[in-house]
Amino acid sequence: MSSVLYDVPGPKARARNRVLSIVGVAGLVALVVWAFLRIESTGQLAPEMWEIFQYEGVPDRIVDGMIATLQAFVLAGVLSLLLGALLAVARLSDHLPIRWLAVAFIELFRAVPLLITIFVIWAGFLTTEPMWALVLGLTLYNGAVQAEVLRAGILAVPRGQVEAAYAIGMRKSQVMLTIQIPQAVRSMLPTVVSQLVVTLKDTSLGYIIVYEELLYVGRQLAGNYLVNGDYPYVVVILVVGTIYVAMCMVLAWIAKWIEARGRRAKTGIKVAKAEPDVEADDALQTK
Repeated sequence: MSSVLYDVPGPKARARNRVLSIVGVAGLVALVVWAFLRIESTGQLAPEMWEIFQYEGVPDRIVDGMIATLQAFVLAGVLSLLLGALLAVARLSDHLPIRWLAVAFIELFRAVPLLITIFVIWAGFLTTEPMWALVLGLTLYNGAVQAEVLRAGILAVPRGQVEAAYAIGMRKSQVMLTIQIPQAVRSMLPTVVSQLVVTLKDTSLGYIIVYEELLYVGRQLAGNYLVNGDYPYVVVILVVGTIYVAMCMVLAWIAKWIEARGRRAKTGIKVAKAEPDVEADDALQTK
């Protein structure tokens, strides 16, 4: 059985795919084992290295780093979504100067590396406020990206709905706020959440401007404690990386829950029940 886009593999192709899958998995396992043994030979995974997390004050510093990371992420996430919505509406404006300004802003901050944006804001304007330098840098970059995501969602709304709204006398701002943007956010929610995950991970760039987020705290801990004549960089990276993965997974789970809840929501116009059929003779008798 086959289709225009896909041919179902035959017996030889299925056997070849199974062999390639086995070889690929075996190669991946071998690579992981080799990396583990290589790191183990350096002594970085010795039991004494893990004792650093039992030292007084170390768990508290890690928690403080997590809080600082989440604080910067929440502020940057909310502000980037607001900026993205504003830029998306401006890029779809009927006024040419507004549209040009929006395009220039989006293309500029999408092209400039995020690290340079954060460093310029910190060194030039907010030297004493590294958190806000990080938040503003993340907002400018991710706001430009979210603007393109939301614009694509707005343009994907069926044209008939927009024309029907204009036909009943709604203004463009009303159509945008009540019809296009809500549907765009719902349809583009997976992409929006993916960009928010990127925003969460990019908070680690704050260590460049000495903002005490999770990565900065981990780097300080690994460089300040000497165990067996070496610094426990590997174990600290493993712990910090696991925390980042856990936070991203929680964010993705929340997004899936919101999406599933939106699908279950009972919205829209209910269809009226049809009246029972009436025979012609009964209709004449009722008159």
